[in-house]
Amino acid sequence: EAAQAAYPGYALARNLKQIAQLIGADFGPRIYYTSLDGFDTHARQVLAHGPLLRELADSVAAFFADLKNRKLADRVVLLTFSEFGRRVAENGSHGTDHGAAAPMFLAGPSVRAGVHGTAPDLAHLLEGDVSGVYASLLDSWLEVPSKPILGAEFESIRLLG
Repeated sequence: EAAQAAYPGYALARNLKQIAQLIGADFGPRIYYTSLDGFDTHARQVLAHGPLLRELADSVAAFFADLKNRKLADRVVLLTFSEFGRRVAENGSHGTDHGAAAPMFLAGPSVRAGVHGTAPDLAHLLEGDVSGVYASLLDSWLEVPSKPILGAEFESIRLLG
């Protein structure tokens, strides 16, 4: 079925448009994955982040407009994550190096608005698990026990309204 909203010309938007079509076709999978490259910003980070975040925002907005018009938006929670974290301090090239943590974004009508979890202690950045997000979504959204998948018990975060 054709898209029911206008999508921008970004590669991410094209991927999300296809995912919306698959959701509309009730194809079966409960999890879809796509990616947006370019966040590995070791140098001149300020120049790269603006356009990347614009692509993310515009693409996600079109995706949810399409899903809303198809009356499917309440079936979807979108999660963004990075395959690697970043360090807090800027490096000598006006960028950041690989680190241990990164923000995650959740979107959808079922998501409770706001910042969830506790802020990391910036005085102690070396290791440590920082996310109950995956466990919370597995347990509450997908209704799949998280402990066998994640190998540990994580504190649940109230992410959904």
